[in-house]
Amino acid sequence: MAAPLSDTPLSPFKTVAVVGLGTMGTGIAEVLAKAGREVVGIDVSEAAAAQSVAALEAATARAVERGRLTGQERADVLARVSTSTDLRAAADADLVIEVAPESYEIKHQIFRELDGIVRPETILATGTNALSVTRLAADSARPERVLGLHFFNPAPAMKLVEVVSSVLTAPQAVAAVTDLAIELGKEPVAVGDRPGFVADGLLFGYLNQAAAMYEAKYASREDIDAAMRLGCGLPMGPLALLDLIGVDTARTVLEAMYAESRDRLHAPAPILKQLSEAGLTGRKSGRGFYTYEAPGSATLVPDALTPLADGPAAPGRPVRSVGVAGSGTMASGIAEVFAKAGYEVVLAARSEEKAQTAKARIGKSLSRSVDKGRMTAEAAAQTLERITPAGSYDAFADVDLAVEAVAEDLEVKQQLFATLDKVCKPGAVLATTTSSLPVIACARATSRPQDVIGMHFFNPAPAMKLVEVVRTVLTADDVHSTVREVCAKVRKHAVDCGDRAGFIVNALLFPYLNNAIKMVQEHYASLDDIDAAMKLGGGYPMGPFELLDVVGLDVSLAIEKVLHREFRDPGLAPAPLLEHLVAAGCLGRKTGRGFREYARR
Repeated sequence: MAAPLSDTPLSPFKTVAVVGLGTMGTGIAEVLAKAGREVVGIDVSEAAAAQSVAALEAATARAVERGRLTGQERADVLARVSTSTDLRAAADADLVIEVAPESYEIKHQIFRELDGIVRPETILATGTNALSVTRLAADSARPERVLGLHFFNPAPAMKLVEVVSSVLTAPQAVAAVTDLAIELGKEPVAVGDRPGFVADGLLFGYLNQAAAMYEAKYASREDIDAAMRLGCGLPMGPLALLDLIGVDTARTVLEAMYAESRDRLHAPAPILKQLSEAGLTGRKSGRGFYTYEAPGSATLVPDALTPLADGPAAPGRPVRSVGVAGSGTMASGIAEVFAKAGYEVVLAARSEEKAQTAKARIGKSLSRSVDKGRMTAEAAAQTLERITPAGSYDAFADVDLAVEAVAEDLEVKQQLFATLDKVCKPGAVLATTTSSLPVIACARATSRPQDVIGMHFFNPAPAMKLVEVVRTVLTADDVHSTVREVCAKVRKHAVDCGDRAGFIVNALLFPYLNNAIKMVQEHYASLDDIDAAMKLGGGYPMGPFELLDVVGLDVSLAIEKVLHREFRDPGLAPAPLLEHLVAAGCLGRKTGRGFREYARR
């Protein structure tokens, strides 16, 4: 029988056994040994144990080369690690961390054997990211001493550790493991037991949607990945990340999440099953969504799906002058982008005064660039000279490309396109910067739908590299080529996508944000913990609630509604908490309060 927690002081975890010496287990062993703990690494495979030691030797040698460890420190770290193929080597451990394959059968077997090996006061932690900690604890002889300790890959570099308690876990066990995580230099986040916990719970739904988007042939793998890197500032695109995680692992996590949530967004995309069963599991097998130089390699090699370097099939139309319609931040940012690239720009608004104000905003932006040494004063002056403000869209009579950047309201945009149809010359390309409305609805407001296309710039336009190029079923090939050529000239990365709600970025980003809101609504985790988990565990530049408050909760709600209306998926229905905050006028930073409160400017 396990000793009662109240009677037994928790050990400071001088000796820790790590069961399972794959990449994650080896990384955890390295972290523990560097923090001065005695580590016993255990794996059923002698080859895996030997490979783990070799990996540790290589990692610590690199640390010495980079000046992060001295030779003596490296020797001490390696001396603190021993390996075995026998679970009984864990007999003297104060803490056991299990990181065996994601299978209940394997994990139950390990926990059952450990119950008969370790001391009564030893804490058992599972490294699972998909399976129920409660189920593992319930089958143990010491359920109050079983918890989850979810490190992220690569464990030495990633700061986040999720400390997962079940309803059976003693608070003292959670406190002791949390203290250890802090001593290891990690940032622990306390979470309850549900598949995926916080970080993977949000991340895998997003990855699954990206896989489904690719499977539907909506966009190429390269464009999906580039869109999320450049549009959201993520370190990796979702399909490259699936290859890194392992397509089979992702499928296992999603199966567990779907079994719990019954949310269709968690039902694994069929392509994940197809790739897994074909053995195309990602980098580890040498092929997944992409093809790699060799199994385990990170080096991509071209394959049958790699886009050719040839230019567009149809040559584009010549573009010398550009009209930008609107006077807000996005319109002035887009006008600045075109003027910097040498285009003559007509910046038209509903009044001369609004157009002049927009030009003045561009002047301030250019001055900041000069102050920061990004451009000369002469270049800034020449850029500003290329912009002609106008109080009427009649000024677009001679432009080759007209870009609409007015309010995100379909009726307003349709009225503007009807006007552009009348004032723009034959052959002019008409583009909308909408982020969520149907491009075809703008095109149908004209007598030339073949000349209409979407050019979705991201805010702030001068800084953000991405443009989503949105073709409708009526867009002419040479219009598409024109916009691709223009994107290259203004030094933006164009990605192609079809005319459906959210395009690539918003269709993947906003369901993830909505799911984060649901976590808070269900009292599963706090705003701060979720934001920390996604920044530290997912490499996101901002947590979901920071981002929602920046974007604006009203804008976010409008996009969620558009996605829900288009795809009719119950999982895309806006979270009630988001609707309540918008109804209360809490719209984010712009109103001083959203998910958090902000000092009024």
